[in-house]
Amino acid sequence: MKTSSNSMGPLRDGARVVVIGGGPGGVGAALAIANLASQMGRQIHVTLFEGKVFAGERHFNQCVGVLSPPIDRILQDSLGIPFPRHLIQREITGYILHSDRRAILLECDDPPGFAVRRVQFDAYLLEQARACGIQVVNGRVTDLEFHANRVIVYGDTGNSEADVVVGAFGSDDGTALVFERATDYRAPRFLNSIVTKIHPGAEFMAQFGNCIHAFLPSAPGIEFGAVTPKGNHLTMNIAGARVDVNAMGLFLHSPAARAVLPRLDGGLGENDLAFFKGRFPTSQARSFSGDRYVIVGDAAGLMRPFKGKGVNSALLSGTWAARSMMTAGISTRAFRQYHAACREITDDMPYGKAMRAIAIGISKWHLLDTVIALAAQDARLRHALFGAVSAHRSYRAIVHELLDARWLARMAWMLAKMPFRNRLDKERKTP
Repeated sequence: MKTSSNSMGPLRDGARVVVIGGGPGGVGAALAIANLASQMGRQIHVTLFEGKVFAGERHFNQCVGVLSPPIDRILQDSLGIPFPRHLIQREITGYILHSDRRAILLECDDPPGFAVRRVQFDAYLLEQARACGIQVVNGRVTDLEFHANRVIVYGDTGNSEADVVVGAFGSDDGTALVFERATDYRAPRFLNSIVTKIHPGAEFMAQFGNCIHAFLPSAPGIEFGAVTPKGNHLTMNIAGARVDVNAMGLFLHSPAARAVLPRLDGGLGENDLAFFKGRFPTSQARSFSGDRYVIVGDAAGLMRPFKGKGVNSALLSGTWAARSMMTAGISTRAFRQYHAACREITDDMPYGKAMRAIAIGISKWHLLDTVIALAAQDARLRHALFGAVSAHRSYRAIVHELLDARWLARMAWMLAKMPFRNRLDKERKTP
């Protein structure tokens, strides 16, 4: 076994990196290290551990599978691999936001998103990693030992040695515990999600359109839901602290969802659908870097509220971690460069949390109907709602756009007129 260097400066020629997790964050880090090493004339050996087998769709990462712009530029410019346009099942051109009784179309001139089968996208990334000379091991990591000059990585396929370890394990509890036992890392808080899908037939899918339907129901327990068109099926997902199959059943049978979904004989219940449970982070992890380790993507809590741009954030955080290791080092102090890069995401989190709380309050207090009615009359509000739902804009930018005294006064005036208009409408209808 090779003895690694005591140095915790930038990775040198011959250094070894172990990446734990083969999703976008892990592959992003591995590819970025390989690219930077090639540019700098260094030989860096990268080993990537992934317990799932994506080829042949044997295993899945539970995710709706919508890739947001500028995903194509991230892959091409940051990782040096082509965007897999052959995997696109549908271009997403807009969103339809639903309350219990109203709906509004939200569109923008931004580039479209891309609906893909997430398992196919993950398999593509791993194949690109192999093509770049990264050793991909199909197995799980079971323990870590941190020493002054190396990290010992134990797995169900044997053990190996590294100068630094990258954690890209998403919401996996087992690997999180491995890091928590060995380091100061503490996992973020998570929100549960349920995902299912239906195949309503070619005619229905052709008429469905290219918009994602987003729901903020007033029913307790569900923070949000969505219906996403793919190639030959619809993917439905909900999220909440305690969502389960019963909550999914309530969502699917709600009037708002039933207005969008096809009518299926036998109902939309357990006999017709397969349900999958997942999680996504709602807070930042503690100590997501330290001497000889760094955590990226969901495992670090680097995601927007309402699960926006999760793949982009994972890829970017992996790239930032790689750049830090190659140019600054692998110590706690050196990873400050990584944390500084992550501010693109972390600085937006307080705004996102505030907007998430406001959105939950608006929906649970039955005020979303009013917001949608206002948005139907105001382009700025529609633009803000599109940015929040699509994740195309930062929450900070959205908040700053809406904190305009003249615009807020106009909204207040429009809101004040609404009850009067409603009364007039009722009086006109009375014989």
